[in-house]
Amino acid sequence: QLQASGGGLVQPGGSLTLSCTVSGFTLNRPAVGWFRQAPGKEREGVSCLSTLNDIVHYDDSVKDRFTISRDTSKNTVYLQMNNLRPEDTAIYYCAADLGQSSSYALCHTRPSTWGAGTLVTVSS
Repeated sequence: QLQASGGGLVQPGGSLTLSCTVSGFTLNRPAVGWFRQAPGKEREGVSCLSTLNDIVHYDDSVKDRFTISRDTSKNTVYLQMNNLRPEDTAIYYCAADLGQSSSYALCHTRPSTWGAGTLVTVSS
């Protein structure tokens, strides 16, 4: 089970950190990641992390602004989002796939396990 939190309203240029608390499995093999869906758009992979080898993948739109990380002791995955833009406004979901350890593959397929989303709104 995945539980995302940390969304909210932030001004352009601001920062937010999303958290995804994982239960039912440990962060030592599967790929986990963050996806988002903006109004009228398809869900897209934002950033994914392989907990097997720590290889990360970022969508080009968030490179150098977002950072994905994990705290194994808390079984939690984070998404640090800096320099936020209005186009980052979306519902953000954390997801994982116990049968997938590739961060790139997870971000480009449909994971098997999803958490409820958390809304991020970037607006002045």
